[in-house]
Amino acid sequence: MAAAEEVSYEGLVSESLYRPLRNGNAFEDTVARLLQTIRLGLVAPGEALPPERDLASRFSVSRDTVREAIRSLSEAGFLASRRGRYGGTFVSDPIPVPGDFERGDVAAPAPTPAEIDDVLGLREILEMGAARAAANRSLSAAERDMLWTRLRETAGASATDYRRLDSRLHLAIAEVVGTPSLVTLIADNRTAVNDLLDHIPLITRNIEHSNEQHEAIIVAILTGDENRAAAATLEHLAGSAALLRGFLG
Repeated sequence: MAAAEEVSYEGLVSESLYRPLRNGNAFEDTVARLLQTIRLGLVAPGEALPPERDLASRFSVSRDTVREAIRSLSEAGFLASRRGRYGGTFVSDPIPVPGDFERGDVAAPAPTPAEIDDVLGLREILEMGAARAAANRSLSAAERDMLWTRLRETAGASATDYRRLDSRLHLAIAEVVGTPSLVTLIADNRTAVNDLLDHIPLITRNIEHSNEQHEAIIVAILTGDENRAAAATLEHLAGSAALLRGFLG
């Protein structure tokens, strides 16, 4: 029986999905990879995920990271844990569909992969450029204080206010560049980003990680390290992109 289960288990596993993660967004990428596994049907509704220790080994992340990812997906309704002899982590039946997390009276249609790629691709170009340009400027005391203020506001935001204050922080970076048309472009893009974010749940660990990344971006800007500002921004955006593509892809 055990041998048959092992063969079945190996038959479900795709090496392209259960492979090591390679960037600084271990939590977000673990969530995205698990979602991809679920959405592609490699682990069907009602079936069990591999054990935490196996997932940690395959993804080359800590068991704590896997555990946090599973907890977040359980809170979002994708997974359910069972105790006992036949316990484990099981894919929910049915699983949520894009749009289930939409806030408001009317759920908007789920975005297409092409729409997601367009919004996120433009975001990367605009925000990496803004961070690099901001770090390259000699900022006034008022501008530096504004960045610190926006950073503190976002770090202390409630779940209800987080996305609004997160948007203000990103726009503040564009503002200190001193190019009004850039602010307009980033504001329009951020509106589209928030429309995508409204389709997925807020995840506490992702907020904590984002706040750490925000601080790294602001410190790099204020110390004039344009390469680090761009790199920290890219890492931050990659984490959000992984979650969006994981939930909506």
